[in-house]
Amino acid sequence: MGGKNKQRTKGNLRPSNSGRAAELLAKEQGTVPGFIGFGTFQSDLGYVPAVQGAEEIDSLVDSDFRMVLRKLSKKDVTTKLKAMQEFGTMCIERDAEIVKGVLPYWPRIFCKISLDHDRRVREATQQAFEKLILKVKKHLAPYLKSVMGYWLLAQCDTYPPAASAAKDAFAAAFPPSKQPEAIAFCKDEIASVLQDHLIKETPNSLSDPQTVPEEEREAKFHRVVTCSLLALKKLLCLIPEHELGSLEGGFKSLLSQSKFWKYGKHGVPQIRAAYFELVSALCQRIPHLIREEASRVSSSVLLSIDDSDPIVCPALWEAVLYTLTTVEDCWLHVNARKSVFPKLSAVMRDGGRGLAPVIHPNLLPFISKLPQSVTDPKLDFFKDFLTSLVAGLSTERIKTSLSECSAVISAFFDCLRFIMQQNLGEKEIEEMLISDQLIPVIDAVLKDRRLQDGQPFDYLAETLSSWEAKADMEKGDETAHSLEKVLLKFWERLSEICFEKMNEPEADVKCVVGVSNLLQVLQKPKSSLKSNKKKAGKVRFADEMPESHTENEKYVPSEGENSTGWELVTEPLLSHNCSDLISPLRKKPLEDLVCRLAGMSINFVNEQKSEQHLRFLSTLLNSFSSTQVFKTLLGDERQSIVKSKPPEIAELIQKNPAVQFLYRKLLVWLNEDQTKDAGFLVDILYSALRCCDDEKERKDVLDDLTEVDLKWNSVLQVIEKACSSSEKHALVISWLRGDILGEKLVTLADRLCNKDLECTVTSEPYFSERWTLLSLVLSQHVRSDYLIREVYVERIIIKLHETLSKAKKLSEAENNDSAVSFVCDVAYDYFSSATGCLLMPSSEDLLLTLFQLCTQSRGKTHLPDILICKLKNTWLSGVNVLVHQTGCAGPQSAFLRSSALWLKDQVQSSPLDIQSLQGLLSTVDDLLHKLLESEDTSLLGVYIAGVMPNSREWETMRQSLPVQWLHRPLLEGRLSLNYECFKTDFKEQDTKTLPSHLCTSALLSKMILVALKKEIVLENNELEKITAELLYSLQWCAELDNPPIFLAGFQELLEKMNITYDNLCGLGNTSSLLHLLFNRSMERGTLWSLIIAKLILSRSVSSDEVKRHYRRKESFFPLTEGNMHTIQSLCPFLSKEDKKEFIAQCIPALLAWTKEDLCSTNGGFGHLAILNSCLQTRSIDDAELLHGILKILICWKKDHEDIFLFSCNLSEVSPEILGVNIEVMRFLSLFLKCCSPPLAESEWDFVMCSMLAWLETTNENHALCHVPLVQLFACVSCDLACELSAFFDSTTPDTMGHLPANLISEWKEFFSQGIHSLLLPLLVTVTGQSKDTSETSFQNAMLKPMCETLTYITKDHLLSHKLPARSLAGQKTNLPEHLQTLLNTLGPLLLFRARPVQIAAYHMLYKLMPELPQYDQDNLKSDGDEEEEPALSPPGVLMSLLSTQEDLLDSILGSVPVGQIVTIKPLSEDFCHVLGYLLTWKLILTFFKASSSQLRALYSMHLRKTKSLNKLLYHLFRLMPENPTCAEAASELSNKEPKTFFTEELQLSIREMATLPHHIPHLACSVYHMTLKDLPAMVRLWWNSSEKRVFNIVDRFTSKYVSSVLSLQEISSVQTSTQLFNGMTVKARAATREVMATYTIEDIVIELIIQLPPNYPLGSIAVGSGRRVGVAVQQWRNWMLQLSTYLTHQNGSIMEGLALWKNNVDKRFEGVEDCMICFSVIHGFNYSLPKKACRTCKKKFHSACLYKWFTSSNKSTCPLCRETFL
Repeated sequence: MGGKNKQRTKGNLRPSNSGRAAELLAKEQGTVPGFIGFGTFQSDLGYVPAVQGAEEIDSLVDSDFRMVLRKLSKKDVTTKLKAMQEFGTMCIERDAEIVKGVLPYWPRIFCKISLDHDRRVREATQQAFEKLILKVKKHLAPYLKSVMGYWLLAQCDTYPPAASAAKDAFAAAFPPSKQPEAIAFCKDEIASVLQDHLIKETPNSLSDPQTVPEEEREAKFHRVVTCSLLALKKLLCLIPEHELGSLEGGFKSLLSQSKFWKYGKHGVPQIRAAYFELVSALCQRIPHLIREEASRVSSSVLLSIDDSDPIVCPALWEAVLYTLTTVEDCWLHVNARKSVFPKLSAVMRDGGRGLAPVIHPNLLPFISKLPQSVTDPKLDFFKDFLTSLVAGLSTERIKTSLSECSAVISAFFDCLRFIMQQNLGEKEIEEMLISDQLIPVIDAVLKDRRLQDGQPFDYLAETLSSWEAKADMEKGDETAHSLEKVLLKFWERLSEICFEKMNEPEADVKCVVGVSNLLQVLQKPKSSLKSNKKKAGKVRFADEMPESHTENEKYVPSEGENSTGWELVTEPLLSHNCSDLISPLRKKPLEDLVCRLAGMSINFVNEQKSEQHLRFLSTLLNSFSSTQVFKTLLGDERQSIVKSKPPEIAELIQKNPAVQFLYRKLLVWLNEDQTKDAGFLVDILYSALRCCDDEKERKDVLDDLTEVDLKWNSVLQVIEKACSSSEKHALVISWLRGDILGEKLVTLADRLCNKDLECTVTSEPYFSERWTLLSLVLSQHVRSDYLIREVYVERIIIKLHETLSKAKKLSEAENNDSAVSFVCDVAYDYFSSATGCLLMPSSEDLLLTLFQLCTQSRGKTHLPDILICKLKNTWLSGVNVLVHQTGCAGPQSAFLRSSALWLKDQVQSSPLDIQSLQGLLSTVDDLLHKLLESEDTSLLGVYIAGVMPNSREWETMRQSLPVQWLHRPLLEGRLSLNYECFKTDFKEQDTKTLPSHLCTSALLSKMILVALKKEIVLENNELEKITAELLYSLQWCAELDNPPIFLAGFQELLEKMNITYDNLCGLGNTSSLLHLLFNRSMERGTLWSLIIAKLILSRSVSSDEVKRHYRRKESFFPLTEGNMHTIQSLCPFLSKEDKKEFIAQCIPALLAWTKEDLCSTNGGFGHLAILNSCLQTRSIDDAELLHGILKILICWKKDHEDIFLFSCNLSEVSPEILGVNIEVMRFLSLFLKCCSPPLAESEWDFVMCSMLAWLETTNENHALCHVPLVQLFACVSCDLACELSAFFDSTTPDTMGHLPANLISEWKEFFSQGIHSLLLPLLVTVTGQSKDTSETSFQNAMLKPMCETLTYITKDHLLSHKLPARSLAGQKTNLPEHLQTLLNTLGPLLLFRARPVQIAAYHMLYKLMPELPQYDQDNLKSDGDEEEEPALSPPGVLMSLLSTQEDLLDSILGSVPVGQIVTIKPLSEDFCHVLGYLLTWKLILTFFKASSSQLRALYSMHLRKTKSLNKLLYHLFRLMPENPTCAEAASELSNKEPKTFFTEELQLSIREMATLPHHIPHLACSVYHMTLKDLPAMVRLWWNSSEKRVFNIVDRFTSKYVSSVLSLQEISSVQTSTQLFNGMTVKARAATREVMATYTIEDIVIELIIQLPPNYPLGSIAVGSGRRVGVAVQQWRNWMLQLSTYLTHQNGSIMEGLALWKNNVDKRFEGVEDCMICFSVIHGFNYSLPKKACRTCKKKFHSACLYKWFTSSNKSTCPLCRETFL
């Protein structure tokens, strides 16, 4: 009692616990309690003692076991379950001695928990018990009697897993032979426990009513009772016979208890079922006890005969039969007529109430045990019994359930035979059985097709067979005489109902089918009942003979199916077999019946054209194909039909009634209507053929029919029937293999193919049937041979091949898909069915044509996709035959040889586009995977070798590749050339088709990829060769500038099909590939050299592998083009030592003095090219070496000045000289980059004069830039000018000291001026000639270096330009003419298609922007002008450009919602439009910033009117990224402020391409930053007027990324400002983002605090008050409001706003009155003073304020005095 925290009683030092109490109790009384909890007696230990003082008792129990056993006493199910599982585990793991300690406590726990309500606990208990048994083994014996009763109970558990676990434990304890002994040993204890559960226990005694719910108590009680009854049965079954006597007393006592007999009527089905099972066991094992209780047993069992519970029923009927057998006088204790039979009759009339398979097999044993006293009068009893049984057939449940129907029918015939056997000779009963029972049942079955599923005809046939067999055996006997009468009566009555069913013009289809099936089954000598039924127990009558064997029985599936279900299930026997096997007692009446039915049917057919009777006749003849039947069918007709027939046919017609019927009747029916199904007529044909004497007769008849009479659909059906049945095939095999049918089929194939190609629409409905016929004769095989002779098969295939060949050549308009489709179907069936090596040469040709049609593009074949798919399936099935059949495939295969040659020709000669190549590769992939299935592993390698071109063919394909790929390597200096080789161009070819080299390399790469995956070794280094060619193709594609779209598709195709270098190298050994590439590079140079560089760059090959190939530097000399290109490609990866070795080899060659040596590859040109390649890596720092080479070049100029192309015409210059000049210029550029040694003045003169002279040459020859080497010359000359400009632009005072004295001035005054005076007009000229040239185009390559050079132009050089004057019509401007010309010339270049031109134009205009506002300032109108709303436009050229660009931007971005980011593809047309638009805005904002406050107000008014700024802001929020963090910022430390596009300045580089994807986002951020900084008021106005969604997006983005940057810049500008105010001091606080201004004049002190908002500049700037001395409150408020207004509405900085406010306050103190409209001296927008005075009141106003007053009030009166304002 009480909580844990309650105050303990004084002196009570230890807390109370039950263990200590028990210990004290033991000490005082001297006894130890044996257990804790409920118990029955002291010696029965419950579980381990928990007292601490009982060490001597529980010393044998392990502490872990003690804990587990305590858990088992808990009430929680989960606890018990886990504890029992733990107990089982411990029994396995612990030693046997420890486990034995548990045994004394186990029985009580087991007995209690094995009855637990939770089934999982019960199962776990038995599993743990098994583990305990396996551990303790025989030591369980002392405790066996304690547990055996509950153990047996557990084996009968209603939960099967628990019962199974208990049985396993029992089997583990006792082998099967010892189990009866164990049971006998414990029999008394078992019986006691079980009887107690049955008699004494109640739900409340088994479970505690206070803790267990009533429902759970009831469920446990019912389960225990059920298990107890079953356990008693098990005890009876297991106990040995000699031990039964000792149990009789117990069972007698049990049987005397009324409570036991009540279990037979218990409401729980499981208890009733267990009760009846126990009764059956008692009848078997202790019958005399049952007889003593006859009255109780009889009434308990027999009166429950109508129990229809599925659980109870099997046990009940077993008990019924045992009761009838054991208790002979049982009927004395129950009233059979009133109590038992009515219940049984009701069950039978209900069809067994869903339990017919259980109940009805027991009916025959039941009636066989009925005494005569019960069945008298027999006639009435058996009639009622059978009537009730038959009534069950009419229930819907029986009709829909096959098993129940079969059970009822089986029981009926079994009982019928039994009653007939027992009452043979009694005419009334015989008459009743036949007329009142059997015939009505047959009639009902004939009417309802569902009842036929229960095999009633088979049971009937079996019954008749038994009667016939008995009659035959006992001939002359009265029994035989009686049976013959019965059979005669049966046939008489059967004939009547058959005639009744068939003698109607519109006979019921179900009845006709039923009669057909009945006759078929009766015709058999033995029913098929046993073959279709599962083996089951069968009652055999004592005097019945075993039934005849069935060796001669034949069961074959039906020959085809039709829609009305007329076909029989089994195949008929030939007539002579029937006559041999059918009993004479059945043969005669059956034949008479058949003949009469046949005659009746033929009459209906002749007179009324009844199709149903014709179908019936077909079925009848199928089973009864005898001459007698055909004679009946012919009747008395004697028509002459032999006149036109050959003699042998005519003779056969006269002799054979069946053949005569065929010609006279059957042919007429066959030819009447070809559209309907005539399969049953073909069955009649086969029936007639069976009546022919030999094979020759049948062949003659069929040949004659084929030539003249038989239509194609009938021929098809004849052959189909032959294919479905070996018996029918045997009848027509001679005809099938004959010449008549073969020739006819070849003719049919020819007509079908030609007809289908000639007409596009087929009107004949049976056209497809003819194709089906061809497919059938080609695809069906019998005993691995064709249906027809092989020669005809080959001729048909040739016809099909010709059809496909024609279709391949037809145009789309002429092509007819149906012919190709039908041929595909036929060929597919032919290939799919091929077994053995059935393919012939003609079929391989057909296979090749199918392959070609599938491989070629749809544009060539004009076939739809669905047909291409069908073609693919067809040829794959053919290839499948080739590779899987022994001897069919191999190098000698015609298809494989031909297809390999055809593929080779396709990729080399035929123009293929991407789609065609993809289709070809896909088809080849399918073919190769099929070849891999072949047992011959070399097959794929041989096939690849067949497609592989030779070296000459590879070289031809490489030479046919267009050589534009050279443009980029030449421009980048990776390769050098001194000859013109640009002859092949894409313009001369179809730009949609792929070059043959690409197609061939892709095809072969795909092939070897498949081979490598299967680890197939290729010969002749094919892997390396093909890999090299693939690399060549890929490198060619990679080097192209502006490649055609189809090349991108080609590379995507390769990636999609996994055709990559990595895959090839990863799967195969390419160790010799590098050696092959080096050899080709040294031999041919060009792309082969670039491939090596690409492999090294991508780390596909290691440097050590490469080093082995250039270890000997001498091997590269004398220089050839290949050697030179190889060295140039290797240079970026060479070490300094290697480069020095190569340079050491080159220096001597530069000293050659002849002109020819200078221009040759092995002379000055080649060696200088290698030097330049080494210099490009900037790893050579030997200044003296470079200086020495410069001196060599100066010597070249002195000795061979004509080689240097200074100011000359390049049209007549040789490529060799051009090449030398290019390399010299390239060296000078690299020389300036690498180092700047102190050069002499003459050397500087050489460099700069040469540069200017080469630039003049470029200027004079720009018209020749379409020549590649001239274009390259122009590029490197501009490069040199750019490098010199960059060098002098970066000079510092320190570096100037190392230069000659006048060098800088000469550069600025002459050379720089010369460069820009040449390049600026050249830029204008070049851009004027080509308006839409891509940046990556080779023809536009000169733009990059030229534009980059122009970015270094100075403002003075720009202003002193000599461009032709350019003015625009109607253009208003304040600018001088030369400046306006410059704007008009450079401005439109912002719209140019090339990025370098746009950036160069921007840089030049940027330098002019600060100069422009002063011209507007000088021309401002006087303040007295009454302009309505003063506005001034920024430079007109820029605004005109902006208008054009806005239209372009609207088309690109207009449909995109604000906030959704648009990614602009670099270098696309949209990229240039967006770039130009943003650059134009940067210029406008730069111009705006350079303007005065007054001008800014006017310019901003213009921007507000045009709404250009609003459009800009919308576009910016489509272009700025969501996260404007710089790419390199990811690697920054986390504690540093991340770099963003707002913190980092944008470098608009012309040459830098790596950051190109970020140019537009970064530029958009830069423009937004400038807009917020220079036009804050306008941005704020736009933001406040935008919709809510845009408002939130702008606010979030600006606050997160821009506000902090701008605030910091604004505070910094205040801190670093040099602006001085007379009487005002300004201070800034960066931490609080505050600016404090203190204004002092005389004794007045005003202190203002300006607070920047978090979303500055979007939010309003807060102006707070500090100290104020000598100022009235109202005036103070006005000034604070004015400052707030200035800061909010002026487009400038805080310092500018403060200056404006101070000026306003100064004017106020100077006596200038406020404007009485805005209450300010200085206007807040245009900064003017009040000058417009009213003549009446003399007050002055701002002009802008008055204008607003007049327009808003619609009056012209003074705001103060209300007089007219004049």
